Amino acid sequence: MPQSSYYKNSRMSPALERARSAYLLPNIATGLGIFSVAMAIFSYTIYAVSQDEFEDVPMPEGAPTSVASAPHSGMNVSGGSTPVGAGIETAMKS
Repeated sequence: MPQSSYYKNSRMSPALERARSAYLLPNIATGLGIFSVAMAIFSYTIYAVSQDEFEDVPMPEGAPTSVASAPHSGMNVSGGSTPVGAGIETAMKS
């Protein structure tokens, strides 16, 4: 026995189109409202973080003052504590 469906040939039947038409504009308005709130929160977060200078964060004594003078702290593939590229100079000399 075939089951009845509102979808005929992968399309909505006229009855289903009429039933859903009343919800089209409210659903679009709700979706736009949720999207705009999410974008507003995201934009404000990026704005608030970008203006922070982190001058009020205490730095320990002897800490590097710039990123360029910070030591390399990358890990090699084997998981050891040797910085990445530490053996390149000796490998290129041989």
